[in-house]
Amino acid sequence: MKTFIVFLLGILVGVVGVGLFVYSSASGLMVKEQPSPYTVEETVARITKVAEADGWKVLGIRKLHESVKKGTGEDVLPVHLVDLCQPHHAKKMLEGDDTRVVSVFMPCTISVYEKSDGKTYVCSTNAELLGGLFGGTVAEVMGGEVAEAQAKFLEAVAKAD
Repeated sequence: MKTFIVFLLGILVGVVGVGLFVYSSASGLMVKEQPSPYTVEETVARITKVAEADGWKVLGIRKLHESVKKGTGEDVLPVHLVDLCQPHHAKKMLEGDDTRVVSVFMPCTISVYEKSDGKTYVCSTNAELLGGLFGGTVAEVMGGEVAEAQAKFLEAVAKAD
């Protein structure tokens, strides 16, 4: 009986430990953040240039800090959202009723912002992980072609020329 109780406690501790690990590392797995050696504006311009050269459409660049200022009168450090769409990838994901739910993650957005240390950072979703969570067509598109494109965009601002 004592061995059985120790066994159950071991399983319980293991489950709780894994749960805490997943909880504490989930945000680090779902998003990728890296510093950029360029200003926010230059980083946005470089990402935009590489994306367009790779056949992506820039749907817009939203300046969240301006929206915050307009809505609250308060200043926050610059945050630009670069909304990107690759029509062929989008078509694959939107043409099926079972895959259309991922439209909530579209367009692909890359965030470029300044932190209080004065440096510029770039952040994107982990398309490969996201695709893997859905499987099928979403895994094929997000985990393959989109993840590869994101890597190119981020590589363009990984280090100074």
